[in-house]
Amino acid sequence: MADSPVCIVCVGMAGSGKTTFMQRINSYLHQKRTPPYVINLDPAVLNVPFESNIDIRDSVNYKEVMRQYKLGPNGGILTSLNLFATKIDQILALLEKRTAPPTDPSQKQIKNILIDTPGQIEVFVWSASGDILLGTLASSFPTVIAYIIDTPRTTSTSTFMSNMLYACSILYKTKLPMILVFNKIDVKDASFAKEWMTDFESFQAALQNEEDDGGFGTVEGMGQGSGYMSSLLHSMSLVLEEFYKHLKVVGVSAARGDGIDQFFEAVNEKKAEFERDYKPELEKRKQEREKTKKLKKEKDMGRLLSDLNIESSKGRPKPEKPETISDLEDLEEDSEGQGMISPDDDEDDDDNADNTLKKRYKQALKDDADKPSAEDSGFANYIRTANIG
Repeated sequence: MADSPVCIVCVGMAGSGKTTFMQRINSYLHQKRTPPYVINLDPAVLNVPFESNIDIRDSVNYKEVMRQYKLGPNGGILTSLNLFATKIDQILALLEKRTAPPTDPSQKQIKNILIDTPGQIEVFVWSASGDILLGTLASSFPTVIAYIIDTPRTTSTSTFMSNMLYACSILYKTKLPMILVFNKIDVKDASFAKEWMTDFESFQAALQNEEDDGGFGTVEGMGQGSGYMSSLLHSMSLVLEEFYKHLKVVGVSAARGDGIDQFFEAVNEKKAEFERDYKPELEKRKQEREKTKKLKKEKDMGRLLSDLNIESSKGRPKPEKPETISDLEDLEEDSEGQGMISPDDDEDDDDNADNTLKKRYKQALKDDADKPSAEDSGFANYIRTANIG
């Protein structure tokens, strides 16, 4: 994947300037004479300030989906993404074809694939369709998540920590390298956020200042804020200290174009990180899935063969139960000989069986002759009774 184009998936809260950022990096790459391949995955947007090579609106009618399935806005977006995800094989084939090295030496190979996602971030990140799209892209191209943050709205410690927790959840959900893009630095510089992420004491000091100033719902006239919120933010800052080490932080201005060079430098770093750290993990998970699938297939085949054996045994005629002792002896002799006997042996066995039967018959007649009949028994009893009397 060293020469493969990198997929930049832009996600962010509604109003963070994500679509404007997409337009800015698209324009930047065109100025550098390296036009990207652009994909729009927002079915509800009316107009986009950039030209898309693949647009979900060309395949799925968002309003028609809402009407037919009787859904609201978020349900319509989610269902549209699910319908679009059914064509992921066609999308991947088209991407591989368009990003392949050109046959004409004068043409340049596409180095970047830009993907714009819906403003409802949870609809894309936490849905099955989003998981399918990201997993399929990552299996073919180095993929980087660009998490866009509205810098002016992140100046308080609580909103900053909320954004960090959301970024942490996205990182561990997608298992892909991430870049934190603090947008709108023309309005508010992002140096405070970088300091909070690198200096634990700085964040604690800002947290203490907000607590003293009543930033956590302090009642007027009282100097203490919400102890629960303060302790929670203290704990979260300790937990996320290790998380910050795996992120790349860049401040940009989508309106003016500040920081775009630094952003693409971070993209190149994350691409190398993907090749080094994330790709082996993806291959390992792929092999585990294939192994599990193979074991399941073998187990199902074993069950099928077992069922077939049971059915075949049910269809076999049961062996006849021996009626006489001689028949039982014949069966035992057959089993000892594994059912293979010669004609001579068969004749000998028949003669022996006949002789045995004759002997038993004569013995039975002799026993009956020795026994007194009912009349004889009665007469003997009469004599004994008479003698006694």
